[in-house]
Amino acid sequence: MRNLNLFCSLLFIVVFVACQDKTEDVLTNPDQQLKGDPPKYNITAQEEFDYYTSGRQSTANQRALTSGLSSDFNNWLQNNGYGGFDFARYNLSGGSYGGRTSAGEPINNQPVIFIHGNSDKAVGNSTGQTGWTSSIEYFLSQGYSQAELYAITWGDANALQSANQYHSRANLERIRAFIQAVKAYTGAQEVDVIGHSMGVTLARKAIKGGGGYDALGGGSYNLGSRLTYVDTFVGIAGANRGLTSCYYSSFTPTCGATNGFYPGYAYGGVGMSDFLRDLNNQSGREGDYVYTIWSTEDQIVGFSGVVWGRYTCQIPNQSGEIRYNSFPYGHFNCKDLTASEQLRMVRDHRTL
Repeated sequence: MRNLNLFCSLLFIVVFVACQDKTEDVLTNPDQQLKGDPPKYNITAQEEFDYYTSGRQSTANQRALTSGLSSDFNNWLQNNGYGGFDFARYNLSGGSYGGRTSAGEPINNQPVIFIHGNSDKAVGNSTGQTGWTSSIEYFLSQGYSQAELYAITWGDANALQSANQYHSRANLERIRAFIQAVKAYTGAQEVDVIGHSMGVTLARKAIKGGGGYDALGGGSYNLGSRLTYVDTFVGIAGANRGLTSCYYSSFTPTCGATNGFYPGYAYGGVGMSDFLRDLNNQSGREGDYVYTIWSTEDQIVGFSGVVWGRYTCQIPNQSGEIRYNSFPYGHFNCKDLTASEQLRMVRDHRTL
């Protein structure tokens, strides 16, 4: 017994010293623990866009998209209590997409709802604002109709205001209401949801529901119970555990420690934003199948996608993933060049 007590005492001392060293290392040089390896290629958004557009010139999938919600869908929204959301955003070019072209048009494929990222919009064709153009074009070429594909713009589509966007109550309620509206309008038993960048974490919360706090949005709120009719959820280049770039800029709304992408102050994400902590700890999954698509060369997420020792683009309890590690797959081409992979996930429930 004496030997056992001696062993336990020595073990405690070793563990205590090791923890002290670990804590000291984090406090004196947080970057050493916070970040992963620097990117190899230093991809820019313009380089991604140039590569994307050069490929579109030679593809058969490109087709002219008629942006905006169809009159049939918009009329339905006005008559069913959704008029106040202005989902159509007719004042913004590329502000929305989807809906039956005629009353009673059949729904043969499970509806897909696309949620864009910070400063992007539903559909577009410019650097940082390509929206879901590529994905919608490809899905249309594979047998989907406009009545089965839906996208809205949840933000102001202004890159100059990107630092002011956050997981606000208004954004969450807007996205959740759109998912509910598409489900009701189409009459489908289930829907699929695909999100990119900030659209990933916004859509995750919109689906999982529950409470939150937004000081600028009236304080405490509750979105309601989890939406249980999402078949497949695909998160593309989402910062589910925060952004390393937010470590030193938590004073901006996007990086905020309450509803932003603040990654925390110690190894393992200790102290990450309240929103992300609660989202990742919340019970229930975003869909029956949950997949992610991301790249270690993502210039927005940065540093191989590692935040405090974990990959931030992965979603807890995901079903699978597709991971890229070279040019041209940066933050935007993880979305714009992966339409076939997105379709495979939602239709076939597989990554390969």
